[in-house]
Amino acid sequence: MSIVIITGSGGLVGSESVKFFSSKFSKVIGVDNDMRSYFFGKSASVQKNINYLKNKFNNYHHYSLDIRNFSKLKSLFKKYNTKISFVIHCAAQPSHDWAAKEPLTDFSINATGTLNILESMRLNCPKAKLAHLSTNKVYGDRPNYLPIVEKEKRYEIDKKNKFYLNGINESMNVDNCKHSLFGASKLSGDVYCQEYFKYFGMKVGVFRGGCLTGPFHKGAELHGFLNYLMKAAKENKTYNIFGYNGKQVRDNIHSEDVVSALWEFYKTKKNSGVYNLGGGRKNSCSILEIIDILKKKYNINLKYKIKKDNRIGDHIWYISDMKKFKKKHKNWKIKKSLNQIIEEMIKL
Repeated sequence: MSIVIITGSGGLVGSESVKFFSSKFSKVIGVDNDMRSYFFGKSASVQKNINYLKNKFNNYHHYSLDIRNFSKLKSLFKKYNTKISFVIHCAAQPSHDWAAKEPLTDFSINATGTLNILESMRLNCPKAKLAHLSTNKVYGDRPNYLPIVEKEKRYEIDKKNKFYLNGINESMNVDNCKHSLFGASKLSGDVYCQEYFKYFGMKVGVFRGGCLTGPFHKGAELHGFLNYLMKAAKENKTYNIFGYNGKQVRDNIHSEDVVSALWEFYKTKKNSGVYNLGGGRKNSCSILEIIDILKKKYNINLKYKIKKDNRIGDHIWYISDMKKFKKKHKNWKIKKSLNQIIEEMIKL
């Protein structure tokens, strides 16, 4: 019997992982206590996703555990011990705005919770492989110091800087910059994952995600910009743009492409390390560009308001350079284009 444990199994990447890996493993163990509803309200609850997974997949077993509870988490890992061959750690407090409201809660989930996962693995299934969903916010606002130029609808990297022209790679410095408290707590978990690989020799992949998205994303104003923007457009709500005149750029990757990357990571040997994970230049866009696409292609006029102040530590321009991951995992490629992602969200 082979077992995969997925934390945050009711969330975007977590639920997508359950669907995919249910046919790859004998048993799928999901861990999710719907903290998302605590962060962002009832509309962001993942309980419906959890109920769907429990009813749809016979080999899915759900545990409403809090990853901050080391005793219960360790007991769960002890129950299945060496039968566990893969752990996908998606559970997190995902918003840098929300983190400032409750810093202790944010840190206890993103840092201590991640350490609890690592230690539970080390004690019970040290040969299992871990995929940890980190974030590009571990780079803080360091990307904002790149030579960025303002264009009509977006910010863009100066073409003279060829090193970062295809996006930001894993060599970017994480020190001496403003991370936001969320970025700091995620960086702590990120570094702990690296240390369990380097110090204890465990098999660990750290994935620093750009904008992970998809039609089943429970986007909220403080997290999941593309999905929330689509929701605002369809519900005729006013969308607030925080700073940068709506020209801030993000690269977007569909949750299915994220999960296929995790599968390639699992199958490939001797590939522990840090990887940036995103849609790359082809799937990048600014907020203004998305608004234009909605208007020209779907005849949807988004009501929006541009606020002067940007979010603390927010990126002006961020595109993920995926060269490192692609070099080690040659069978992987992005299948969902930005237009396909938007189309799926519009039709849902």
